[in-house]
Amino acid sequence: MGIFKKLSAAKTAVATPQTYKSNPFNLLDNYMPLSNTQTRLYKELREAVPILDAAIYKIIRLTGDFKIACSNEFNTKRINDFLKNVNVGGNQQGISAFISTYLDQLLTYGTAVGEIVTDSYGNFAALYNADVDEIELKRGDDGISTQICVRDFAKARPIAYPQLTMLSVLNPEAGQLGGNSLMKSLPFVSKVLLKIYNTIGINWERVGNVRFAVTYKPQNDVVDRAYAKDRAQQVAREWSEAMQSGSEVRDFVAIGDVSIKAIGADNQILDSEVPVKQMLEQIVAKTGLPPFMLGLSWSSTERMSSQQADVLTSELEAYRRILNPVITKICRYYMLCNGIHDDFKIEWDDITLQDEVELAKARLYRAQSEKIEKEINA
Repeated sequence: MGIFKKLSAAKTAVATPQTYKSNPFNLLDNYMPLSNTQTRLYKELREAVPILDAAIYKIIRLTGDFKIACSNEFNTKRINDFLKNVNVGGNQQGISAFISTYLDQLLTYGTAVGEIVTDSYGNFAALYNADVDEIELKRGDDGISTQICVRDFAKARPIAYPQLTMLSVLNPEAGQLGGNSLMKSLPFVSKVLLKIYNTIGINWERVGNVRFAVTYKPQNDVVDRAYAKDRAQQVAREWSEAMQSGSEVRDFVAIGDVSIKAIGADNQILDSEVPVKQMLEQIVAKTGLPPFMLGLSWSSTERMSSQQADVLTSELEAYRRILNPVITKICRYYMLCNGIHDDFKIEWDDITLQDEVELAKARLYRAQSEKIEKEINA
């Protein structure tokens, strides 16, 4: 028994299992590349990586607004006034709000569905953005068209009025009914980025919130060794009281061989700047936006060049081409309900991405050159 007592007394430290706090976005850890739209995954991805959320909102705002131009000026004013004040989902107003939400769904999930709501007389009453989670897409009987179905308990039933719905898909693959999200191929990169962020938070929780290791070493004296446990408990109580004194500064005095070290002070936190930048470069490249538009100053002289502006303009025009059929269908139904027989076209606002200072300089130089030419001709 004496041997076991000596062993238990000599055992002053035990190993404890390390608890790793995983990031709260567990869908990214279990991600498997699937072909169908993963709505929960993309929702969580936007919440987990703020730069993706900012990029989608930036693209929506850069796409701009539009107006309808008819051959008859009275019809132009009439249809634009209606689209400006149309009810959207009960809590928004104007077709711009509908198109913004529609484009948000399209970029996030790769598929967007909208609906024209009518009153009891069949007149145009409102616009509604449908929830992508509540619908299913099926191949039509002709093998070409797409049938929109609503999930009803265990089965999906076709919608009652398909002529009043709008469906758009983004970058669909061959034979695929739904589109592909703008964030496709980003879950793996985002998972690595979140692991880095999560580890940084854990390390700062450990190292930033300073913890101390107070060690009391008994001397070879018989009395000192006999009361080592009591003295250690007394040191622990006094140290705890000194650390919990709030803003009051207190000294800690002990007799004997007592050493105090900060836990984690000798460990160096890994530099995360390079790997984080590598992950963000992949994410920003997928969005198609220049880095400085998302608040990333990777270069002291970074600004939008004419080549970047041309590429971004082509991206925004591609989104506009997807939205044009939706806007056309809405306008045609309104004209049909109100007996308007007229041609119309969609006029989008000009995309202005160049530096305003450079544009002002260009106008100045052009005016100066025209003035010089007039003087020479005179």
